[in-house]
Amino acid sequence: MKVLLQRCKNATVTVDGAVTGKIDKGYLLLVGITSSDSEKEINYLADKIAGLRLFEDEEGKMNHSIVEAGGSILSVSQFTLYADTRKGRRPSFIDAARPEVAKPLWELFNQKLLDKGFSVETGVFGAMMDVTFTNDGPVTIMLEA
Repeated sequence: MKVLLQRCKNATVTVDGAVTGKIDKGYLLLVGITSSDSEKEINYLADKIAGLRLFEDEEGKMNHSIVEAGGSILSVSQFTLYADTRKGRRPSFIDAARPEVAKPLWELFNQKLLDKGFSVETGVFGAMMDVTFTNDGPVTIMLEA
């Protein structure tokens, strides 16, 4: 499982002209799932995201978690995080989980974040989405389990 975390000032996902998720300060999470992922990886990354200290304190140091900063989460399923570009010019996505495996795991991941008390907005699994955001910092971190 891979999560590309981007600390943001705001983020919005739109599908067919309709906003499906929108947050102000918080994390935009692009979530990639592979076929070997399970609840173990989901729990690990949900805990990691909850505890990361990526928001600045009064001295400008990254000492506050998203909870302390009062942030929200926008979670977007992103199978292209498992693109393999080592061969040829067109990426292979063979390492990405099939939709029937990935969707329930992505939904479980989002539920785990909700269970931790976060406000969680989402994109639409499998849809063509327009994602806009203002990266804060910029702070962008790749998490893997």
